[in-house]
Amino acid sequence: MFVLIVGSFLHFLFELSGYFYPVGAIAGVNESVWEHLKLGFWPILFFSPIEYKFIKESINNFIFAKMIAAYTFSASIIILFYSYTAILGTHLLIMDILIFILAIVIGHILSYKIMISNEQPNIISNISLILIIFLAFLFILFTYLPPRLPIFQDSLTGQYGITYYYQL
Repeated sequence: MFVLIVGSFLHFLFELSGYFYPVGAIAGVNESVWEHLKLGFWPILFFSPIEYKFIKESINNFIFAKMIAAYTFSASIIILFYSYTAILGTHLLIMDILIFILAIVIGHILSYKIMISNEQPNIISNISLILIIFLAFLFILFTYLPPRLPIFQDSLTGQYGITYYYQL
């Protein structure tokens, strides 16, 4: 529920902040698919230390599980969004919202299954942490310097990244 609520808030945070440039690192800055991926990633990351505090004694593989949740969320959004829009030829807000919710559920289910599985070697946690940091880096980098690819293009304006608001 935390990811859903905070992710929904992050969708509007950049605008609510008065388009404050640094807020763009974690908030959606446009209506591109890429910016919507941040709406699940950052809440997963923000909630993880709180969650860990309460469940650390009864679970395994926490960092690996959170990495899987973050990447699964993102992959689910990409696959489901592009699949249904290819079939329909357009996107529907209700479908986008349902996909967001479904991606959260899928990521959390996989995360839970990993946390209750047998403990993995420490190298898995180390690699997982690197992959989480790498994805965080990409979210920030591509907000400010997005490649000119469809996943980064604002569906409303045709612009890329935060540059619509700030001419760099």
